[in-house]
Amino acid sequence: MGSDSRDSQVDQETLCLLQRYITQQMELGYKEVYFSSPFPPPKPEDSSRCRLEEFYERIKDCQRCPLAKSRKNLVFGEGNPQAEIIFVGEAPGGDEDRLGRPFVGRAGQLLTKMLGAIDLTREDIYIANILKCRPPGNRDPLPSEVALCRPYLDQQIEIIDPLVICALGRIAAQTLLDTRRSLGELRGFLHPFRSRRLLVTYHPAALLRNPHLKRPAWEDLKLLCTQLERG
Repeated sequence: MGSDSRDSQVDQETLCLLQRYITQQMELGYKEVYFSSPFPPPKPEDSSRCRLEEFYERIKDCQRCPLAKSRKNLVFGEGNPQAEIIFVGEAPGGDEDRLGRPFVGRAGQLLTKMLGAIDLTREDIYIANILKCRPPGNRDPLPSEVALCRPYLDQQIEIIDPLVICALGRIAAQTLLDTRRSLGELRGFLHPFRSRRLLVTYHPAALLRNPHLKRPAWEDLKLLCTQLERG
């Protein structure tokens, strides 16, 4: 018997079994019959990555505020779509605006070194900003800009679902925690944040301007490590 004949016989047997199964289900009172997919379900990482990619496609041409007219690139964010920690800055700078990636200038290079000191890489974490577009002259974000752009960050946080969020600098910390307290008052302990924990530390740019801040920043990173170990 040729292979075509064997395949035909198998197909007929499969159809007979399928017909019998459907008949049995109908006799049991079921009006619909469901079959499981022959393909394995997507891995959680693939699902998060796809959701982030779809979200980026939806907002990449955002025109919500005047910053859209002056930007070169919308800086969405990047990193591990299932990261246990998200680092959040205030807004892109000149290098970030030019390349469309967060924390790629001198401050970003220092952040990479800080991560290495606690055995993390940029591939282990996720990095984003309160604003997706660069304010002119790197000025502080306006409240109106934050109000329009903040929902984008909130959506990224929900998709990635991290254990900890690390706010880099005063503006990121005050925005996320909805407070006017100073950076010094907000540092040194973990804040509750939507069933997660939020840690406040100095922005890497501040450490470049004032190296004396590196030691307290190191203390913040050690606290971060402790929280990650606890899960």
